[in-house]
Amino acid sequence: MQKLTALIIFLVIGFFAQFIDGTVGMGYGAFSASILIGIGIVPALASASIHTAEIFTTLISGVSHWRFGNVKREWLLLLVIPGAVGGALGAYFLASLPGNVMKPFIAGFLLIMGVLILFRFARPKKETSNSRLSTALSNPKISKQRIGILGFIAAFFDAVGGGGWGPIATPGLILTENTEPRKVIGTVNMAEFFITIVIAATFFITLGTEEYDWSMIGMLLVGGVIAAPLAAYLCKKLPARILGIIVGTALILYNLRTLLVAIF
Repeated sequence: MQKLTALIIFLVIGFFAQFIDGTVGMGYGAFSASILIGIGIVPALASASIHTAEIFTTLISGVSHWRFGNVKREWLLLLVIPGAVGGALGAYFLASLPGNVMKPFIAGFLLIMGVLILFRFARPKKETSNSRLSTALSNPKISKQRIGILGFIAAFFDAVGGGGWGPIATPGLILTENTEPRKVIGTVNMAEFFITIVIAATFFITLGTEEYDWSMIGMLLVGGVIAAPLAAYLCKKLPARILGIIVGTALILYNLRTLLVAIF
C-alpha cells in the first residue's frame, strides 16, 4: 500500500510538472526537482530520474515544434554542441558530490529559478510601438559565441539543478535576439531533447543502474504523457501570466522551506 501511494505521488508530480511546462513553456525540471528533493531524494538521483523521464517528453515536444515550423535550424548545433558539454559536466559534477552537501545549494538555485520565472511573468508588459519593433527585428543578430555560451550555461545548471534549461535559454535568446518568441521556444525545445539524452547518459554511467528507481521514473513519464495533450490544449485557453506567477511563487516558497531546513 505504501509503495502504491508513492507511485501515485510520482505520477501526480510528473503530471503537474508537464502541465506547467506545457502551459508556460518552462518549469518541468524546476518543479519536479523541488518536490523530489523536498521529499528526501538526493539531488543527483532526482536530476537523473527527471532527465531520464524527459527524454520521451522532449522528443514529442521537439518534433511537434519542428513540424509546426517553430525551429530555427541554424541555432540547433550552436545550442546543442556546447549544451551537451555543459550538461555532461554538470551531471558529472553533481554525481561526484554527496547529496546532503549539495541539497541546500540546489534548493537555493531552484529558488532563484522561481524568482526568475515570477519576474518574467509578473512584470507588466510595456507597449512597444510599431517603429521600435521594426527596428528591433531588423537587427536581430546575436553572435554564435554568445549562443554557444548560453547553451553551455543553461545545460550545466539544468543538469545540476534538475531544471534550468528553459528558464535560462529561452529568456536569454528572446532578450538578446529580438526574434519571434515561437522560434526561440521551438528551437530551445528541440535542442533540449539532445541535451537531455547527454545528461541522462552521463548520470547513467556515473551513478550506475542500481541507483535508479525505475518505477518512479516510469510514473513521472506516465504522468507527463497524460498531461501533455491537456497542457497543449489549455495553453490557448488559460492566461499564461497567471500560471507563471503561481509556478514562480510555489518554487520560491517550497525551496525556501527546503533551504531553511537544510541549513538549520
